[in-house]
Amino acid sequence: MTVVIGFEGSANKIGVGFLPSETAKHHRAVVLTVLREALQQAGLKPADIDCVAYTKGPGMGAPLVTVALVARTVAQLWGKPLLGVNHCIGHIEMGRLVTRANNPTVLYVSGGNTQVIAYSEHRYRIFGETIDIAVGNCLDRFARVIKISNDPSPGYNIEQMAKKGKEFVELPYTVKGMDVSFSGILSYIEDAAHKMLGSGQCTAEDLCFSLQETLFAMLVEITERAMAHCNSQEVLIVGGVGCNLRLQEMMGTMCKERGAHLFATDESFCIDNGAMIAQAGWEMFRSGHVTELPDSWITQRYRTDEVEVTWRD
Repeated sequence: MTVVIGFEGSANKIGVGFLPSETAKHHRAVVLTVLREALQQAGLKPADIDCVAYTKGPGMGAPLVTVALVARTVAQLWGKPLLGVNHCIGHIEMGRLVTRANNPTVLYVSGGNTQVIAYSEHRYRIFGETIDIAVGNCLDRFARVIKISNDPSPGYNIEQMAKKGKEFVELPYTVKGMDVSFSGILSYIEDAAHKMLGSGQCTAEDLCFSLQETLFAMLVEITERAMAHCNSQEVLIVGGVGCNLRLQEMMGTMCKERGAHLFATDESFCIDNGAMIAQAGWEMFRSGHVTELPDSWITQRYRTDEVEVTWRD
């Protein structure tokens, strides 16, 4: 049995707005403790490990460098091969493993990324993406505007408040071909929040409801267009925002109307985790990928479609 250990350190789960230097400091403080706990829980020793995988990118520079340094050091101390993994592909491969989706159109939505992806000819092709900020970034920044708590996460709290919303506030809907834009809707709702909440025209719950409905409708639209282009009958939602049950519900309705199937996971697999880096690393290592030490740098802007997918037909 091939055993791969995965180090994920591209950010702080889905959060947006934290300081890279402080996040890197946190990672340095806890990474060895987490490593020991992971080995103990798995019942494994370093001698049992075949390969050490780490997040090469995309992500924030300081945290990525911190975890890459640890992974390089561990690989050398243990005498094991090293493997740099694309963060986005980690999400995809974990989603495919957990849900058993065969060849899905993938909606990857998180604090730092928004992409519609489909596999073709040994690449994960990006069919559409945000042209400015990510959907999770948009939600998190709106949460700060109306002073929603970060505990357990801004997106989760917006989701709960949206369930109580009754009035739909019309917001800008910006789909440009296969791409989406969220900065305009964020600017609009920031301004509307101050005016409408101050005058009593709507509630904070109404704005949360309206923002979710608009953002998710845009995502469903471009996902459906990619499905039609690829003649796909499966959708897989990955990334931290993929935990949102309303997004899953809206996507599920679209899939049902097309006779397609929706695959999604809970937060244990949606949010960033080391297991997804290990899973993608496992696939890559078994198909011959290894990262030589001189090449084991990080890449903050590491595109999903830059990786040759040698482990799929």
